[in-house]
Amino acid sequence: MLIASNLQVFYGESQILDKVNLTVHPGQLVCLIGRNGAGKTTLLKTIMGILSPRTGHIYYENENITKWPPHKRARAGIGYVPQGRGIFPYLSVEENLLMGLEASINSNNTELEAMYERFPALKKKAKHLAGILSGGQQQQLAFARALISKPKMLILDEPTEGIQPSVVQEIEQNLLSLQAQQDVSILLVEQFLEFALSVANYCYILDKGVFVVQGTPAEISQTSLQEYLSV
Repeated sequence: MLIASNLQVFYGESQILDKVNLTVHPGQLVCLIGRNGAGKTTLLKTIMGILSPRTGHIYYENENITKWPPHKRARAGIGYVPQGRGIFPYLSVEENLLMGLEASINSNNTELEAMYERFPALKKKAKHLAGILSGGQQQQLAFARALISKPKMLILDEPTEGIQPSVVQEIEQNLLSLQAQQDVSILLVEQFLEFALSVANYCYILDKGVFVVQGTPAEISQTSLQEYLSV
């Protein structure tokens, strides 16, 4: 489904990622964890085409997409929920969702209703400006906007950051539901370790731009978690 091969990424002359290799198989939920500044968001932005690697390649469904612009990746079925949500605050909830439909070639209003069924709180706020929603509702909106185009690959950057436990639980249920359906692969960056390990099939721990540990949640030792994730 998705392969990142030997990626080296720089900001100016500062190297952020060093020879990173990552694979997400069809239907798999892969979690990327690490301390702040480890390079997690940089990796996601590189996969989405927002940043360009100095070396290495990115393959999606057996195609080399390394030089594709972000909009072409979205059209190919990669959905992205950035850190900080990235909603359009001066558009209504419904207008934000319709913007998400722009990434879908075969879109119709049934997807809109499906998102309202999945996130009932959004239906009640459909005509409200997105910028006045609570943090949890904005995160639901960002998630729904990515899902509405029916992506084959969903990339989430810290979806539980700064939101209330009830919404965290709802996001967890949605991720587990998507995983059970086996129709979308998911790459998740998450700081909330308990949440990450509860939903992931496979985990990578990133430290200073290098993958230092990888495996299923059961295979990753408490010693590794303590060494690379404790403050």
